[in-house]
Amino acid sequence: MKKTIMSIALLGLSSSAMAEAPGGPGCGWGNLLFDGQAGFAPHFLATTTNGTSGNATFGMTTGTNGCSVDGKLTYGGKSLLGSIMGEFSEDVARGEGEALNAVAVMYGVEQQDRAAFAAAMHSNFNSLFPSEDVTADEVMASMNEIMKADARLAKYVA
Repeated sequence: MKKTIMSIALLGLSSSAMAEAPGGPGCGWGNLLFDGQAGFAPHFLATTTNGTSGNATFGMTTGTNGCSVDGKLTYGGKSLLGSIMGEFSEDVARGEGEALNAVAVMYGVEQQDRAAFAAAMHSNFNSLFPSEDVTADEVMASMNEIMKADARLAKYVA
């Protein structure tokens, strides 16, 4: 009984935490077919219908099927950096490592610029990690500033 209640609570929390989907809410024939329905099965079937038929992509391109590209995409999940913060700080301190490389890939840093990325992060360790309780968002903001100030890395941040 406890497992059932916990499952229902977690499902309810996860569904309320969803962000706007690409194309906007109600985009695609799957949403039309399952309009007004709630729960895992209708959401899954609507997503499958949209994905397998390509109609959501068509709708975003043409402005049909209830789709729009006017809204801002958001992500409600945990950032990559937040999930590997310990490993990333250790790699930055060393100036190399898998977590440091993963973050470079996340930023879209091309292979030929990854050594420059690693060196820039390494030489700015104290700016990136001013305290033990620094957050992933604070580290990312610092990384953006460091990259903007570097002529070779500036092209990877807006």
